[in-house]
Amino acid sequence: MKKRKRTAFLFGAALMLGIWAAGCGKEEPPSDKPKDQTEETETEAGLKDGQETEKEEDGNEAKEKGPGLGTFEAKTLDGETFTQEDIAKKDVTLLNFWTTYCGPCIEEMPEIAEFAKGLPDHVQVVTVCLDAGSGEAQAKEILENAGFEGVTLVSGDGGLAEVVGGILYTPTTLVVDRDGNVTGDAIIGGQSDLEAVFTEAVNEALQAAGKEKIGNGES
Repeated sequence: MKKRKRTAFLFGAALMLGIWAAGCGKEEPPSDKPKDQTEETETEAGLKDGQETEKEEDGNEAKEKGPGLGTFEAKTLDGETFTQEDIAKKDVTLLNFWTTYCGPCIEEMPEIAEFAKGLPDHVQVVTVCLDAGSGEAQAKEILENAGFEGVTLVSGDGGLAEVVGGILYTPTTLVVDRDGNVTGDAIIGGQSDLEAVFTEAVNEALQAAGKEKIGNGES
C-alpha cells in the first residue's frame, strides 16, 4: 500500500471563496519544486483562529473531515456547465485541484490522463484549475500536452466553492461519492505510484457504497 498524504480541510476562507467563485485565484510564478512536494495555495492566509486539526505523528500532516459538495454550479474550461447532477451520474468522482504554476501538478497530469482513460464508466476524474481565470490558455495547453480529455472546472459556487476554500496545497485530489460526500483522506502532492494510490482510493469509496472494486484501471 502506497502512503497517501493527508491535509486538513479548514473552512471560512472567505477571500479565496470570493476570488474562485468569480474566476479562480491570482497567477503566481512558475514552480521548480520536485514532484514529492506541494504548492501552497492562497487559502492558508485566510485561516481563522481557533480552528483545530488532528496532527499526525510526523508533524507534517493533518486530518479533518471536509465538506460535501452539496448544490453547486461550475463553469468548465470548454464553457459548459457542470453541477451536482453530473457528480450523481457516477458512483465515484476524483476531483484533482491544481494550478498552472504548480510544478508537481503539471508533472502528474499525464499520469492522471492515462489513469482516467482506463476507468470504467461509473468512475470519473474531474480536474479543477484554481487559477484558470488568469491562465485559461495556459491551462488548456497543459491539459492538451498531458492528453487529459475529461472535464476541467474553472469556476464554481455553492458547496464546490466551500471545498475550494479548504484546499491548502496543490496538487490535492479528493474522492467523492455520487451524493457529493468527500470520502477517505485527501491525496496531497505528487505520488510515486499515482495509479496505485488513486485505485486504492476509488476502491475504498466503491466498497463503502457496496460496489465492486476496480483493478488497475479496468472494470
